Amino acid sequence: MQQPPGSQVLLNAKRIVVKVGSSLVTDEGRGLDAQAIGQWCQQLALLVQSGREVIMVSSGAIAEGMKRLGWTTRPKAIHELQAAAAVGQMGLAQVYESELRKNGVGSAQVLLTHADLADRERYLNARSTLLTLLQLGVVPVINENDTVVNDEIKFGDNDTLGALVANLVDADALIILTDQKGLYSADPRKDPAARFVHEAIAGAPSLEAMAGGTGSSLGKGGMITKILAAKRAAGSGASTVIAWGREPNALIRLSQGEAIGTLLLAQTPKNQARKQWMADHLQLRGAVTVDAGAAAKVRDEGKSLLPIGMTSVQGEFSRGDVIAIRDANGAEVARGLANYSSAEARLICRKPSQEFEKLLGYTGESEMIHRTNLVLQPGTATPNC
Repeated sequence: MQQPPGSQVLLNAKRIVVKVGSSLVTDEGRGLDAQAIGQWCQQLALLVQSGREVIMVSSGAIAEGMKRLGWTTRPKAIHELQAAAAVGQMGLAQVYESELRKNGVGSAQVLLTHADLADRERYLNARSTLLTLLQLGVVPVINENDTVVNDEIKFGDNDTLGALVANLVDADALIILTDQKGLYSADPRKDPAARFVHEAIAGAPSLEAMAGGTGSSLGKGGMITKILAAKRAAGSGASTVIAWGREPNALIRLSQGEAIGTLLLAQTPKNQARKQWMADHLQLRGAVTVDAGAAAKVRDEGKSLLPIGMTSVQGEFSRGDVIAIRDANGAEVARGLANYSSAEARLICRKPSQEFEKLLGYTGESEMIHRTNLVLQPGTATPNC
């Protein structure tokens, strides 16, 4: 059978973020559905074993906590919701660990808040941890840290979190598993003429109208949050699939290029999107001057900046701040997110990575700025990454 347009997106996706909603994870709020989680974990394990990198963003902690606490009605008080999340998180992590381990893959629990991804230092820390886990073949299981968030805990937050995680790790695709087949042009329960949307451009204004708008009955924790998540994910070049979570072997079939659910395509290639975001949003906090060799590697070869190529450090900055890379003549070659503070940078300037632990007291990244966190100034060559 001829593959439909856009099928190559999932077929070629190397790094995938999967988000599954509360209604699926908890069997409509009745507590964790271990059988369903087991089926998803089996598919995640097969993807990892085939060479893919996968992250699971899972809801369900509050519903599981309510079951364990014997609560039949969802509380409204924030402190009670946070308590339920804390109790339920134990069960959520336990089920994923057990099911993934059963299929020969390790897991890791990661709790995030939106604030973690807004702060540049915490952003870099979270990114480094997740990329390391993926390199080790471990499946990170991520949930919003509902125990400490101050905002009202509401359904749909993890759609946004899934998109933010896709941005964080430069994912190729975001798969949102839900209790609906995908997106329709109108509510099929009310409009018999509603058509199923197989493929569209992420961020298209018409999609939000189809999803019912922010204040509609469909939009409250429903399809609208998924449409907006797809729009956010597209900002870093990741396409999104919205599919029914009970579809047999949905993750495997999607990874093989089968058309399931609604595919929302990102318009901008992944690397170009990330570079554009950095060019548009980053404000300088300091600079490092580099020798001719380091400048050439960054500018012409698209390499990361290593401290051994730095000759001096200007200004005061922290890990995660944006700094400029200047050549010996003071011209800006590039800018990016610093892996070390200015004080640490001065200590490791002109030093090989083998000496970092002795100089700093710990072993960190070998790069001052990793190439994926670096953008060249206009007029310079484009990195081959």
